[in-house]
Formats: sequence, C-alpha cells, structure tokens
Amino acid sequence: MLEIANLSLAVGQQTLMRELNLQLAPGQVHVIIGPNGTGKTTLLRALFGELAPRQGHVCFAGQSPRQLGAAQWRRLFGYMPQNIQLELELSVLEVVVLGRLDSLAMRLADEDILAAAAALQALGIAHLADRPLHALSGGQRQMVLFAQVLLRDPRIMMLDEPVSALDLQHQMQLMEHLCQQTRAKQWVTLVVLHDLNLAAQFADRLIVLADGALQAYGPPAQVLDAALVERLYQVPVAVLRDGQGIPFLRPLRSVSHG
Repeated sequence: MLEIANLSLAVGQQTLMRELNLQLAPGQVHVIIGPNGTGKTTLLRALFGELAPRQGHVCFAGQSPRQLGAAQWRRLFGYMPQNIQLELELSVLEVVVLGRLDSLAMRLADEDILAAAAALQALGIAHLADRPLHALSGGQRQMVLFAQVLLRDPRIMMLDEPVSALDLQHQMQLMEHLCQQTRAKQWVTLVVLHDLNLAAQFADRLIVLADGALQAYGPPAQVLDAALVERLYQVPVAVLRDGQGIPFLRPLRSVSHG
C-alpha cells in the first residue's frame, strides 16, 4: 500500500498541493486527471522524492523515504517523466538494458539481454532493437523508454503522460500491457493522462486534481459525470456509457453549424 497522508507541497510561497490523503492499493491502475497546472506532475515528483513536502508524509509498505534513505526509496519506482530528451548513440536494445543499471556488471548478463528483448517484443517494437535511439520518432522513443522502465522490476510504477506522442494502436498497446503487468506483479501504478476517455477505459481508480486539491477519487463509473467535467474543464459534455458501463465523454460544441 502506498499511503499519502496530509500531503501539502509548495515552491517558495506558492502552494501546489493542499492536504492530500490517499491510500493506493497494489494491483490497481490509478490514473491522475485534471486541468493543466493543477499539480499532477508535481505529485509524481513529490512521491519520487524530487520535491520535499511542506507538510505530511508518504510511505510504502509502512516505510518512509526518511527510513529507507533517498537512494533506496527511489529503487522502489519505475518512473517515466514526461518530455525526456535523450540524444544517445546507443541502440534501442542497449537503452532498454539500462533499466537494469543498478544490477549491471562490466559484462551484460544473458538474462538482462533476454529480458530487454522480451520487453520490446511484448510492446510490438522488437524490430527497432538495433536502431539508434536518436533516429526514432517521438512516439517510438516513448515506447522504448517504457520498455526500459519495465526492466527496473519496480514496486511502484509511475508514468507521466506516457501516450502523448503515440498513435491509437500504440496507446492501446502500452496501456493494455501496463494493466496486465500491474495485476500480474502487484504494482502500485500511477499514470497521468489527459485523454479522459482513455483514463475511463483503463483506470481502476481515478484521482481527480484541480486547484491543488483532490476533487474526486474512485472508479471511473462513479467519478466521471457531466457536472464534474464541466466544472473542471469549462466545457459542456455528454457522458455516455458503453455495454460494460464504462463512461465515455463527448464534448458539446457551444455553437451549432448546420
């Protein structure tokens, strides 16, 4: 269990998050949604230990960052920030193997190479293994970096806008694999997404942030309604439901064109 207790975050005099309380269970995908500038990335940075809280604390399995130390705490995470700029002369396979950096010796073990190849295969990008990373498109790089994160054997998986540069096929592929691995390996998974329909389809729980505070938390079917979305995003929407009861949103144009 990842516990967030009374967490408040600030930079200088600006408060970024106020008194956040959450208990995030393993084996579930928690998707963080909310308008731009509402603290989604800030929360991930604080959980990872990049930003010290003004008040409150975080602990995992009863242990805090202070008890474990910063280095040991961060080893719990597979963290993929947004907007990673890498201009490496390494091949895709070599970049993915770096996910095992803590355990790599002077010579690569066969199991590390096989694990990297398996991650690429699972994500449908094995054909890129020998390509240099710098020659890839933005979407291909995102998939490669996700494969690298998978190799870290985390307890907590955090992805900040992991599908922003991906086409529809690879968005679904990444999110499906993330959900499968979260359940199989009992990760605590947090993902920041802007696409509310994608969030509704893949989240076990939605964490809705706005104005530096928690606005709602729970299953998508209980959380996503027209009133909440319109209040947070200032856009009228129709909330429909598919055959499984999963909500999907259709923004409504304010002016009709006939």
